[in-house]
Amino acid sequence: MKISIGNDHAGTNYKEAIQSYLEAEGHTVTNYGTDGDASVDYPDFGHPVATDVEKEKADFGIVICGSGNGIAMSVNKHQGVRAALCWIKEIAILAREHNNANVIAIPARYTSENQALELVKVFLTTDFEGGRHQRRVDKIACH
Repeated sequence: MKISIGNDHAGTNYKEAIQSYLEAEGHTVTNYGTDGDASVDYPDFGHPVATDVEKEKADFGIVICGSGNGIAMSVNKHQGVRAALCWIKEIAILAREHNNANVIAIPARYTSENQALELVKVFLTTDFEGGRHQRRVDKIACH
């Protein structure tokens, strides 16, 4: 699987752990995130991830910032991107099953590194249910 990842300064350690895990699992990871802890602007690191998902250069995206909100708002401006802010496993599962989310937004300041890894694992291994949910997903994008 091809996965793009982006983070601001709050998510650097999480990004590194997630990227290591994904690469060990055989996935190709494109890193757009900052590699330091100096304050940066999350949209600068989220938009490239969203562009990859939007242009089908990546199967999924992972974005990380302090609350997860700002970076989720940024990537959701892209057509075809359905980013879900996930902080517990059940939300990540439903984001895939019901919303066909293709980007997971993780709040680094409100999850542990182990929780973040678990969120990524379930997000990437949960299938979209389709059916009645497809009709709803089709209504998300503004055309």
